[in-house]
Amino acid sequence: MSRPVPGHRPAARLRLPWPLPALLVWAAAWGLFAVLAQAGVDLLVALGCAAALGALGSVLGPNWWRRFMIALGFPLSLLVSGAITLPGWVWLLPLGLVLLVYPINAWRDAPIFPTPRAALLGLPQAIALPAGAAVLDAGCGLGDGLRALRRAWPEAALHGLEWSWPLRLLCALRCPWAQVRRGDIWRESWAPYQLVYVFQRPESMARALAKAQAEMAPGSWLVSLEFEVLGQPHQARLMAPDGRPVWIYRV
Repeated sequence: MSRPVPGHRPAARLRLPWPLPALLVWAAAWGLFAVLAQAGVDLLVALGCAAALGALGSVLGPNWWRRFMIALGFPLSLLVSGAITLPGWVWLLPLGLVLLVYPINAWRDAPIFPTPRAALLGLPQAIALPAGAAVLDAGCGLGDGLRALRRAWPEAALHGLEWSWPLRLLCALRCPWAQVRRGDIWRESWAPYQLVYVFQRPESMARALAKAQAEMAPGSWLVSLEFEVLGQPHQARLMAPDGRPVWIYRV
């Protein structure tokens, strides 16, 4: 069945048009490098800090290849410019930073795109969770999903699971009220949780529902932003303020 969220009007998605995200991140990386170099910081350290800023800023990219363009844009432009001369091995540093943020074994999962702030506000109308219920954001990224879940259930015990340790660290800093751990969402058990929230890809939704049915207690919930499990009945379908569906499945 389908239950729209009352009182909400669709809002436009706030996305920076390409290539504005790349230009902003590249400019910030160059600015940081220039400031550190002028301050007398070792050039290798300045390069590492600027490259790290570019790697973290790459989450603004809408897909994988654009995120790699954002992350590698500064070091490649520095190399072409000839502004400094460094050993060849140094240029592996930016690639290593990108792999830290986007581990290879996580590429099969959803790209990093934040959950809108008000996307999950209608969930309490469809799901009655007791106070202190354990809720997991599987693949929490930078913590936007956890923040949205907290707005929906401020009394829930919120947990986040993220494979990338830099993103896990940033998420823990942004969400100090949640328990954020590093781990593979497909290997870690979902049994302790009464609700699991995912913002995955269409291709991985059948796997997510199968995992929930195999591990979670009867009566537990799986919530998916935007993507449904094709061919499987859902308990409810809400509409987020930006017009995207929120699919609700009961184990």
